[in-house]
Amino acid sequence: MRTERLHRVRARGRDTVTCPYCFAVFGRAQIAYRCLGRAGRGIGCDPRLDAELAAYLGTQAGAVLPPVFAGRGARASCPDCGRESGRRVCPECHHELAPAYCDTPGRIVALVGAKNAGKSTYVAVLLHELRNRVGTELGTSLVACDDRTIERYKRDFARPLFDQQRLLPMTPSAVTAPREPLVFSLSRRVRGRFTSRTEALTLVLFDTAGEDLRSREVRDLHLKYLEAADAIIFLADPLELTGGAADSEPLDVLARVTEPLRQRYGLAPKDRLRVPAAMVLTKIDALELPRQSALRRARHRAGALDADDRAAADAEVRALLHGWGSGDLDRYLDQNYAEYQLFGVSALGGAPSADKVAAGGVRPHRVEDPLLWLLHRFGMLDG
Repeated sequence: MRTERLHRVRARGRDTVTCPYCFAVFGRAQIAYRCLGRAGRGIGCDPRLDAELAAYLGTQAGAVLPPVFAGRGARASCPDCGRESGRRVCPECHHELAPAYCDTPGRIVALVGAKNAGKSTYVAVLLHELRNRVGTELGTSLVACDDRTIERYKRDFARPLFDQQRLLPMTPSAVTAPREPLVFSLSRRVRGRFTSRTEALTLVLFDTAGEDLRSREVRDLHLKYLEAADAIIFLADPLELTGGAADSEPLDVLARVTEPLRQRYGLAPKDRLRVPAAMVLTKIDALELPRQSALRRARHRAGALDADDRAAADAEVRALLHGWGSGDLDRYLDQNYAEYQLFGVSALGGAPSADKVAAGGVRPHRVEDPLLWLLHRFGMLDG
């Protein structure tokens, strides 16, 4: 059946790789190589237009490079000039693949944000925490998979928010400002009873403007992104939900993501998507929560998932949704996703002032919770 075939593609094995740029799925043996080119007056191939890469980038700028060829192993010799190369690329779009990603492709986690959800801020703070406090706690390493990711994260996220203490601007539409995803590899050494292994999770992050999911052209790109995902994190502003989910942007965005996926997988009305989903309420610092609220408590930092704490936070967010008259969001998730959890986080930790973060600086609260749940589900974190 079509549905079973697609689910088998999602549950790819160790010998299958998904390109984190064009999301093509191919066998590890199909990874291609790019010639190193000519070094001075030595041997090597001259650069030429790479049509596949130019088509992916949407421009010939940056696509004039030495040729791509087939090979096997960590390094292979160019059939034209004989130079040995370790620069591996996707066989479909010819985008270079990081060595760490080729060796441990990991699982892809997609983020989707409703309008005003603070998605860019959440991305900036989550990555900062994974590189610092949370990374130290879990013993993980977070590595950017390409130079563009390094440059964009520093320029558009880290410097304005953490160095200059400025709020990040609202994401423009990809129709007018096309961009590549941020691609990070999060790896962790998982120790079993007798052996240990390295597991990796690939964070592929698009800055998705709310209107992008209404545009057929851009939605098709995001649909490929979501099809390749092993998990989806939805971000929603709780202040958009207090008037009831029937008129809310979060439910609209969730439906615009879910319905095309159901159609692509050929699901019957009674079937549910098997990709796990995390629904995250951002900006919970703006809510008046009782003192004993599970969402106000700091997470016990034990390098593991606290199942009791997770259950309490999930139940409280569910109660909030239904209390606001936004229970449709919870019911929609239950009807369409075989496995989902509800979260409440705060990236900034306090209300900003004008275009600046609060005087106390960035004070994140529970931003890592959705990822910890996914790490536990993927067998990368104890419970």
